[in-house]
Amino acid sequence: MKQKSIPMRKCVGCNEMKPKKELIRIVRSPEGEISADLTGKKAGRGAYLCPNAECLKKAEKGRRLERAFECAVSPEVYASLSEALNASE
Repeated sequence: MKQKSIPMRKCVGCNEMKPKKELIRIVRSPEGEISADLTGKKAGRGAYLCPNAECLKKAEKGRRLERAFECAVSPEVYASLSEALNASE
């Protein structure tokens, strides 16, 4: 029987490849709003992040979400992402 492939994605915080189901998708909607996508089905450009605060801090310090989304990310967005990460744990 053929082995089913597991989709892998890279965390923007720690740059480690992990299975897609272990990561949280951060999405920039077509309107430009950035939010956490816990279902993984929202429309827009996505970036993936490990569900821990350290990776979010690394992404914020290195401006990695700004690079992934090609737009400015405000501190309020990082605060809301931090709350979403705490809620998902």
